[in-house]
Amino acid sequence: MTKNMGQKDRTVRVLLGAIMLIYGVVFQNLVGIVGLIPLATAIIGYCPLYEVLKVTSNKYAD
Repeated sequence: MTKNMGQKDRTVRVLLGAIMLIYGVVFQNLVGIVGLIPLATAIIGYCPLYEVLKVTSNKYAD
């Protein structure tokens, strides 16, 4: 599994995921669970949807 996400993409996903997670906890809704998806993909540096679409934001990808 090759990393297909660049640093800027990962940073944006962490911020977006954290905001969604906090929102979900504060307002007690499912947005927080959905916020785990961008957090998880940012942590591992791999997005399965990018693989399907044959897209990469990692400038060092092969």
